[in-house]
Amino acid sequence: MANESLSKAKDAKNDEFYTQYRDIEHEVEAYLEYNADVFRDKTVLLPCDDPEWSNFTRYFAQNFQRLGLRKLISTSYAYESKRYKGPIQLTLFETEAPQYDASKTHTHGKIFVLERNDKQRIDINDLQWNYLEGDGDFRSREVTRLRDEADIIVTNPPFSLFREFMAWIMGAGKGFLVIGNMNAITYKEIFPLIKENQSWLGATGFVTDMVFGVPEGTIVKESDKKKAEKLGYIGNYTRLGNSCWFTNLDHGRRHQPLQLMTMEDNLKYSKHKEIRGKEGYCHYDNYDAIEVPYTDAIPSDYDGIMGVPISFLDKYCPEQFEIIWQASGNTRASAPSEVLKEISYKQHPEDRGGCTVINNKRTYGRILIRKKQ
Repeated sequence: MANESLSKAKDAKNDEFYTQYRDIEHEVEAYLEYNADVFRDKTVLLPCDDPEWSNFTRYFAQNFQRLGLRKLISTSYAYESKRYKGPIQLTLFETEAPQYDASKTHTHGKIFVLERNDKQRIDINDLQWNYLEGDGDFRSREVTRLRDEADIIVTNPPFSLFREFMAWIMGAGKGFLVIGNMNAITYKEIFPLIKENQSWLGATGFVTDMVFGVPEGTIVKESDKKKAEKLGYIGNYTRLGNSCWFTNLDHGRRHQPLQLMTMEDNLKYSKHKEIRGKEGYCHYDNYDAIEVPYTDAIPSDYDGIMGVPISFLDKYCPEQFEIIWQASGNTRASAPSEVLKEISYKQHPEDRGGCTVINNKRTYGRILIRKKQ
């Protein structure tokens, strides 16, 4: 199953996934291509981080001047507060520093700061660190004050706390670039943000495998370990094919419209036999909308509401389509009454909470969309 690796991690009470430098670089460069000044004169906060080991800290510190940052802040979560209790890896960076305190190492988070100064070259060697007053939990008053100071928040938060972390960001109206499970798209707390264009998917596509470092002793599915090895990562790594970036920073990929065929041409030439079959595009039993099971089969000339795969959001262009709602899981209960009226929803014994139904059978989760005029 797609989320098997994440399920195992959750069972092991492990939220420790370390993002690779190349994945961070590839993603951030897409925003810079669209707007070279996206980070200029900004304070960037990297919470939920392990700065000594973090590739987020490394990337933004090494590129501090090129990005034009005003300030970089990175915070860690205290070891004793983590769900995962593996072997502690103390670095010389910490133990040889004059502020090192063995009594605080296990119980206090750390804060690393890099600020603009008069030096000709600013890099990772200029990072200054100290212990936080508390354990570094992002929900603490201490880290929340740092959030309020920041302009943009970038990190890989604990997947099990993704809903809460996003609420923490959105409540402060900050720019963000974070990694999450692609299933988070369907969360009742997240989907409305996507519908209202307050959040969207990042530049790295769904089909791109992401490799994460994991602590020593973490249970890793053998097939995911092998896939990580094929990508050049040998050792304590896993591949998660169901991870993606969530952001409210603009990038050019989301403004590229899909190239589509007409309904007539799809019925004649589509590579999908379901579309070329006798029934063609099916109509739902419980929604006034047609079923479009593949993104590349969306007809260019249909003006009504269509149910498309959740993976459509990876190709979503807000200038081309309007998102109406989602028909997935228990979402009907969270759908505004005006939305239900617009899509002419009618209760069906097989929908079990709002899923689309065709010939009395539930389909996979769908996003309900309409072409913009």
